[in-house]
Amino acid sequence: MDVMDGAGEDDLSPRLRASLLEGLPAEALLIDPEVTASYATDMAAFCAAGTPAAVVLPRTVEQVQHVLRTATALRIPVVPQGARTGLSGAANASDGCILLSLVKMDRILEINTVDRIAVVEPGVVNAVLSRAVADRGLFYPPDPSSWEQCTIGGNIGTASGGLCCVKYGVTAEYVLGLDVVLADGRLLRTGRRTAKGVAGYDLTRLFVGSEGSLGVVVQAVLALRPAPPRQLALAAEFPSAAAACAAVCAVMEAGLTPSLLELMDRTTVRAVNALGKMGLPETTEALLLAAFDTPNAPDGLAAVGELCRAAGATAVVPAEDEAESELLLQARRMSLTALDALRPATMIDDVCVPRSRLAEMLDGTAAIARAYDLLIGVCAHAGDGNTHPVVCFDPADEDETRRARESFDEIMALGLALGGTITGEHGVGVLKKEWLARELGPVGMEMQRAVKQAFDPLGLLNPGKLF
Repeated sequence: MDVMDGAGEDDLSPRLRASLLEGLPAEALLIDPEVTASYATDMAAFCAAGTPAAVVLPRTVEQVQHVLRTATALRIPVVPQGARTGLSGAANASDGCILLSLVKMDRILEINTVDRIAVVEPGVVNAVLSRAVADRGLFYPPDPSSWEQCTIGGNIGTASGGLCCVKYGVTAEYVLGLDVVLADGRLLRTGRRTAKGVAGYDLTRLFVGSEGSLGVVVQAVLALRPAPPRQLALAAEFPSAAAACAAVCAVMEAGLTPSLLELMDRTTVRAVNALGKMGLPETTEALLLAAFDTPNAPDGLAAVGELCRAAGATAVVPAEDEAESELLLQARRMSLTALDALRPATMIDDVCVPRSRLAEMLDGTAAIARAYDLLIGVCAHAGDGNTHPVVCFDPADEDETRRARESFDEIMALGLALGGTITGEHGVGVLKKEWLARELGPVGMEMQRAVKQAFDPLGLLNPGKLF
């Protein structure tokens, strides 16, 4: 692939600057190295990042098209970015690249209560959209833990999930159509605004989870649902992670449909208490949170409570009201931040396994923590089998850092051995490139690369990510 290394060309920076300013306002272009360096990484550990040539913050589709046309003409790589809350290095800079930050394209263009859709730009923050549609009696379900910071474009790029996926599914299920600027600057419109549509290949779904490697999303048509009643939740304490996982399996086997079914291990519970003074029970080995957002929510919680007791729960405590339920959800949302506070650095795994293998995943992770003498906390979207083992370590300690990296790989291998996948919602990025190849196999990788070649023949879009 003929990609020029911008950092190695004496005349490229002035040339690049002049070319970009032909179609951009001066305030949209950042070239001060100290400033551009601050955009160079997302929140992932152990992910290399290069030195960008420039950061561009466009406000219009036409400006994005100009950037891509310029990049193609000069053979300069482009790395699309959102809020950089990602955990796989997918938004990390490549040497000499243009970092294309979409955060200034943050308008909600339409909320249609009849068609139940929202049309948004990629820089709209998830929580902002959620509140805006709620004001119209509607509901946008995908809710990553970082929903107060992460953007819709970033959610689409990594196919984000969230706490309510057990009932409502992930981002991919709510993206009806996209406007995408291709590597050469052409504008592609995919999908539809209608409730149904099967015309041609599903290119919309192809872009969801592509991590900016196939095109730059500049607009999205999102499906909405009627707003459900406020959730009511309960917390159940268990003497072991295996017992909590048995309860999860019993809930799903019984045909119940909670709006939330989340697990926090003992390390995570203690970390949340230390950070947020939440008053969670520190004597538990695993805390299971369940919620229902239906008119008969108390009946659903009662049924879950009985199943939890039958699985060995030592205590089942329903929230007294909606406010107390929200506190439980806040505690769960705080988990990754709380674990991050335990040590100077963390590596956050994102392994999804069949629900029936969830106990083996958690017990195996605990064994890995003991074997490597590391603190590893686990929070999980238990109803989906999506676990987030968080390896806590000190990067200043060379041996501990080595053990952290090796334990991360052991956890990934465990997930695959249990019939799972290396990522349920965080994406591949830089962090999991070699593991993607292991999961997909040689034929799968060949087809993935063929798709990339079709959309980006010069290899300019987010190079070095995925494969």
